[in-house]
Formats: sequence, structure tokens, C-alpha cells
Amino acid sequence: YILMSTKITIRQATAKDAETIARVVAMAIGDKSTLESYCGKDYLSVLTAIAQQHDTQYSWRHSLIAHVDGAVAGAIVGYDGGKLTELRDATFAVIQKIVGRQPIISDETEAGEFYLDSVGVFPEFRGKGVGVALITALCQRAATECHSCVGLIVECGNDQAARLYTSLSFERVGTKLFFGHKMWHLQRQITQNNDND
Repeated sequence: YILMSTKITIRQATAKDAETIARVVAMAIGDKSTLESYCGKDYLSVLTAIAQQHDTQYSWRHSLIAHVDGAVAGAIVGYDGGKLTELRDATFAVIQKIVGRQPIISDETEAGEFYLDSVGVFPEFRGKGVGVALITALCQRAATECHSCVGLIVECGNDQAARLYTSLSFERVGTKLFFGHKMWHLQRQITQNNDND
């Protein structure tokens, strides 16, 4: 009987992590037809191009990368919800340049919350606490940047994800319509100078 210990480390992403970030954003959006309507058929390369920029929604600057025993295991993307319009304009500019059109999407966040945009753990690393570690690290970043609340949306009916967020002190505050899907809007209040948050 061998006890395996898993070492999870979280670090700030760099531009070299763009492909990892693109894979995670695609996992978070989930639906292939939605991805294609958003970024075209070659959506992974478009998302990679977006992640390479410094001023987009999915920029490496807004991303943290998780490693399990040294291997890249997943990522999380989050930013100030009050900056959604400028971040989205930069994101759409990349899509326009590559795909030749701009998507039309309703706002998923707003001023007053640090928005958890996308989180994903690659299949071979699931069940090891990587998602919790990423979400915890993003909440710590939000607190460091003096935000008092972290928000996210999760598809109504995705009970597994909703349970995870509820276990991490997120509470349902309303619903939003996003990509034609009804989503729960959850928020977690965070306090500065608290090592537990």
C-alpha cells in the first residue's frame, strides 16, 4: 500500500500559457456549436490568440495556472467585472480580425464583482482538489486587489458545479441569460487581510 501525495501549485500565467488557457476557456464554454458561433470553426486557435494578448477577457494576465506534481493540470481566468466592456472590446477585436465578424453576447458580469470567467481542470487531474485550489487562489487575488466579492455564472441544472461553489461559500444571487442558456449567478463575499479567504 503506497500513499500517493499530490503536490498542487498555482502560479501566474505567462503568454506562453495561451494554449492551456484556450483549452480551459473552451472547456468552460463547453458546447461545440456555441464555441463555433463565438470564434468560428478553428475556435481553439482563436482563443489562443485572445489569451496571448494583454488586454482581453481571457488574457494570460488574468489567468492562473495549476500544476500537479509539475505537470500543467488546469487554469482559471478572472478579472474586474467593471472592466468587462473594455476587455470584451479587445477580445472581439481579435475575433473580428481572425474570423471576420463579431459575436453578440449579453453581459455576464458587472461592476462591483471580481468575475470568475472560466475554470477548468484537465480530465487526468480531476478529483485531486485542483479546481478548489484554483478558485481559492483566484479569491485571494480578488482580495489582494481590494475586491469585496467574487461572482460567477453556472448553468442552471449543473448541480455538481453548483454544489462545488456552494461548498466554497458562493451563494445564489440571481439568474442571467448567457449564450441562450439560463444561468445561476453566484457570488462569494470576501474580506481583505484574511488568510482563510
